Amino acid sequence: MALLIAMLFSAGCDDFESVTREEIPLEKTLLSPENILIYREVAEASPFVVSLDGYADVWIKTPKRTDKVFCNIRLNRGNQARMIVTSGLLGWPVADMFFSRDSLYVHDLMNNRLFLGSNNQRNIEKMLGVNSGYRMLSETILGLVRITEPESAIRSVDKGQGKLLFTIGTSGGSKELLIDPSSRTLTALIIRDREGNRETELHFRDFELCRVDGKTVLAPKKIEMVIFRDGNEKKGENRLVISYDERTLKPDTIALKFPIPGKARVVNLDEIEGLTWK
Repeated sequence: MALLIAMLFSAGCDDFESVTREEIPLEKTLLSPENILIYREVAEASPFVVSLDGYADVWIKTPKRTDKVFCNIRLNRGNQARMIVTSGLLGWPVADMFFSRDSLYVHDLMNNRLFLGSNNQRNIEKMLGVNSGYRMLSETILGLVRITEPESAIRSVDKGQGKLLFTIGTSGGSKELLIDPSSRTLTALIIRDREGNRETELHFRDFELCRVDGKTVLAPKKIEMVIFRDGNEKKGENRLVISYDERTLKPDTIALKFPIPGKARVVNLDEIEGLTWK
């Protein structure tokens, strides 16, 4: 029995799955009409993809610990998401997490406790280990990030290794978009503050062609989000890696409902430091 218990817990702590950072192109190039067209196509890609239903291996890494879990992920873009988390050799459910636009719910199944609180960056970090806003997290999980900045915000374009790097000015600093021009896919996104420090990195890999409502889109099966602590890469980083085993992209919203457990002890998520399921 002791050996079995040890196997169950060790099965959730596999080696961390990391996505290698892309080499950033350094050769300056012109902001040509062709490059503007590429930027426009990537920025406006996949608005017809509204929801996702899939299964994924998920790795969470912080300076203090590394965890691996398996998740059933169901998501309505920018609106709601539900993640049922399982862990261990036998795949036992350990947490049922629900995101709405303004609230978060976590049912800790092992201890029958219901955590509820505001949908904000601090609480998302308690749940998933990354201090991300929900809109960014939602589109990261989907693997299809909308770029809202107009073409006039492009500061420069670099090229190299068959990729284009667009630097975009934002109200809070800048964004760097690494784009594969041949496939019209976003392979990396770096968000910097006004001082040029990296705040967030996103990496997208293993693209597959998906058909949605008669249209096609290239969507990544492997996604990595890197959040630098306190907006300073010298203070360390938290990582969330999602690797889909299977998923379906849909053109319409899907029904998402969080079953409120009747006998669970209710805990205010805003008033605690972390969650026991991790």
